[in-house]
Amino acid sequence: QVRLVESGGGLVQPGGSLRLSCAASRSIFFSPYTMGWYRQAPGKQRDLVAHITGDHKTTYSDSVKGRFTISRDNTKKAVYLQMNSLKPEDTAVYYCNRVPYSDELWGQGTQVSVSS
Repeated sequence: QVRLVESGGGLVQPGGSLRLSCAASRSIFFSPYTMGWYRQAPGKQRDLVAHITGDHKTTYSDSVKGRFTISRDNTKKAVYLQMNSLKPEDTAVYYCNRVPYSDELWGQGTQVSVSS
């Protein structure tokens, strides 16, 4: 079964940076799809924070605009999220998936914790 595998999370101080990566567990038809990064904080719903179309057009939620950058490499079937100027409210489990998402593609996510 195909899964998207996220990595790159960790514990970072406020103002710090992290780069998340997402790759398919095996080859899937990747390049035409819009891909996104979602996050879910404890007790909250899973929200879409950034997405990128197959031709690299990007959109960000207001909460991360100007701080996060989404990118993709269609040859590697990978999506990335560069996160700068991190804030405690960015603490969450981050997931990648298509936009709109596909239930069968959710991976295990990667934990991002921002704390001093």
